[in-house]
Amino acid sequence: MDCKKLKIGIIGLGPIGQTLAVHFREAGCEIAITDLDREKLELIRRKGIELVGKIEKKAYFKHVYNSIDELLDHDFDMLISAVKAYHVDPILDEIKKKSKNGFFLLSAQNGIDLRIKYSSHFNDSQIFRMVINFAGNLQAPNVVAINFVNGSNYVASINDSQGEVAQWIADTLSSANLPTEMVDSFIVANKIWEKTILNAALSPLCALSRLTMKEAMENPETLEIVEYLIYEAVDVAKAEGIKLPENFVKLCIRYLSSAGNHYPSLAVDLINKRPTEIDYMNGKIVDYGKKHYIRTPLNLTLTNLVKAISKKDGTR
Repeated sequence: MDCKKLKIGIIGLGPIGQTLAVHFREAGCEIAITDLDREKLELIRRKGIELVGKIEKKAYFKHVYNSIDELLDHDFDMLISAVKAYHVDPILDEIKKKSKNGFFLLSAQNGIDLRIKYSSHFNDSQIFRMVINFAGNLQAPNVVAINFVNGSNYVASINDSQGEVAQWIADTLSSANLPTEMVDSFIVANKIWEKTILNAALSPLCALSRLTMKEAMENPETLEIVEYLIYEAVDVAKAEGIKLPENFVKLCIRYLSSAGNHYPSLAVDLINKRPTEIDYMNGKIVDYGKKHYIRTPLNLTLTNLVKAISKKDGTR
């Protein structure tokens, strides 16, 4: 498959969507993009997208659309969904209503069980799942500050029927210096749990305490909470048949100890009175704990506190 001939549409221009857009563009793909934020779209039309920090790149885009409806009129071969998990259902409904046949759909979101949402709308042979191992925040609507890059990203065909295309995605991003590995659907499921456990250990704690990730990891009291959150999640993951690396808890603590002096995205959302992804992180750990009769009191507490604050703020 020739990357110069593959046309890609991207829905959602947060840090993940913008970073993927820049790297696919650098690799020679034709890119069409959209987002709900009109100011952001106008800035991108005039000034392009800029990545700063751990990755420094800039790209300009010819096809910038004001809506998903407009984007879906564009001739694309692959559609990447890079929106927050709580936006997935209405977006998939809209894509399903208008989409053509024969395109591929890549999910680039955090959270457990998003595959189920995609499978309820589209054929499994169309769907790919990506685990993102870089993170950043918006320094400006069209400027992403990449805070860290943690090894390779992972991509898989969710039923392993499209290994060649998954390999193309990995090779294309890697060719633009965004290392990505093609794996099978079982490995990507393990990687999703690993990433979710890391996010669940720190994100709601920072959101509720108003501590940055660095501050939370340097404080002995909050560090102890982080450890017990991970222990709970590991017990649930093992009961679900997820294979985690040896010494996973220690590896998590080492990884999180290098976190930057800023808020994770869930904390930013809660502080700014926006919906959060708590249901797809700690909430899923609680749900699977109930399935296996495993108590998860810390994950339950943080889940319900975040949801209570969101309800008070009118974002649920």
